[in-house]
Amino acid sequence: MRAFNLHTAHFEYPSDNPAGYRRGHARVGEVIGSNRIGGTVYELPPGESAWPYHYEVGDEEWMIVLDGRVDVRTPEGEQELGPGDVVCFLEGPEGAHKMVNRADETAHVLMLSTRRWPAVAVYPDSQKVGVFGDDPGARIMARRESDVDYWDGE
Repeated sequence: MRAFNLHTAHFEYPSDNPAGYRRGHARVGEVIGSNRIGGTVYELPPGESAWPYHYEVGDEEWMIVLDGRVDVRTPEGEQELGPGDVVCFLEGPEGAHKMVNRADETAHVLMLSTRRWPAVAVYPDSQKVGVFGDDPGARIMARRESDVDYWDGE
């Protein structure tokens, strides 16, 4: 059995994330050997978000606020969540979401999700679609307007 302690997590901060998205993450699912459920703890300093507004195609996600406060945007509007709050983001447009820390203290949030590969995410604000696989070479981000006919190039 492999264990992960949510209270002593070591967070990686991607150096290429722009201002407003400078957050840390610790991959829980990978550490404990999960194959079908993904888990990541995010550390959100004040003013930062984990990712842009998006929804998943084929995956459901849960958000659990461990400490601090985060504002969560969904198609229904924005709501502040605090320690112990749990919400579910269904797959598809009705599950679109983004969290941002507008408080003065750092927040920690655990995200759990089903894990299908490849993963597909849609970003309504920027009109992008992302396809993510285990292999970094199998990842693509494209704008919706770059759509081509199914038979294009055949």
